[in-house]
Amino acid sequence: MTVETGRLAPDAVRTMFDRIAPVYDAMNRAMTAGLDRRWRAETARAVVSPGDRVLDSCCGTGDLAIACLHAGGRVTGLDFSQRMLERARRKSDEIEWVEGDALALPFADGSFDAATVGFGVRNLEDLEKGLAELRRVLRPGGRLAILEITTPRGLLRPFYKLWLDGLVPLAGKLLPGGSAYTYLPASVRRFPEAKELAELMESTGFEQVRYRFFAGGIVALHTGVAE
Repeated sequence: MTVETGRLAPDAVRTMFDRIAPVYDAMNRAMTAGLDRRWRAETARAVVSPGDRVLDSCCGTGDLAIACLHAGGRVTGLDFSQRMLERARRKSDEIEWVEGDALALPFADGSFDAATVGFGVRNLEDLEKGLAELRRVLRPGGRLAILEITTPRGLLRPFYKLWLDGLVPLAGKLLPGGSAYTYLPASVRRFPEAKELAELMESTGFEQVRYRFFAGGIVALHTGVAE
């Protein structure tokens, strides 16, 4: 398991995110030209209704959890990186921030009406188990939204390759924890494509699974309803 293969042990992933926490938000804005905020708002609106109990798993520095809060949710944000959570806590005291493992969520069955994950499932050691855990903590009829980088086809593919395989790792070399930006493109390459992720969601207990693309297919938003 190495950054070059896009696969790391959980402790290594945690350490990596602890290291890049100080630059995480700035890199998100730079890599997406600020569009990540719009994508997160769309993700929250897709599954969150006012008053919902919402889990944002792999919450990082909290931007998607805050989008869920703005959509009217009563939000819990969970991550296993202490440094990321420290930054999340500075952004909102209306959200319950929990340090925990997305593969063993510290919540009872059916605890939430909706769940979101933004750019996080790609880092799970066992994606199927992570999806099953999200299904477990959702009530029947609860809604899941997953926002994740994917690989576009068609005209954008060469530009995407230049950005993800060239510019992102180059920028990472100048920043703390820069190896994370070698890991990022590698982890995207080995992650299931949009159709495969939809099929995996269905096999782990979600129905009405749909997905749509942003930015010409660079990012996909998957949604589903817990059976």
